[in-house]
Amino acid sequence: MDSLPIDFHSEEIDIKLIPLEKTKEWVSLTIKKEQKELGHLSFIFCTDEYLLTINQEYLNHNTYTDIITFNYVEDKLISGDIFISIERVKENANQFTTSFQNELNRVIIHGVLHLIGYNDKTDLEAQEIRAKEDFYLTLHP
Repeated sequence: MDSLPIDFHSEEIDIKLIPLEKTKEWVSLTIKKEQKELGHLSFIFCTDEYLLTINQEYLNHNTYTDIITFNYVEDKLISGDIFISIERVKENANQFTTSFQNELNRVIIHGVLHLIGYNDKTDLEAQEIRAKEDFYLTLHP
């Protein structure tokens, strides 16, 4: 399924996401189950410092984060750039006593869910997006 418009890149970090095709199919399935259409998604894996610079330059935040999502959604067409700090993912995996791959999958789907329209600003929204993450994690091959 190389035809899926989902790209994986890395900046300042060497990361091998395995298996890429299964992850693409999973992301595509998630979007379909939410009754949306897949536009173009780019996942950019990077360092804490790289993501901090983006956070400062584009969002005026001076904090480390695990993910920043740039939303290019038009109607039901889900498109965007999703930057993920691999260092934050590793630290979170340790903190939450889960595997790196499981935490990476959670962050990937978290970004996709934001593009679909889920938020996490309030406690209720955070509970809803977490439940969606948990559900979609069970569907990852």
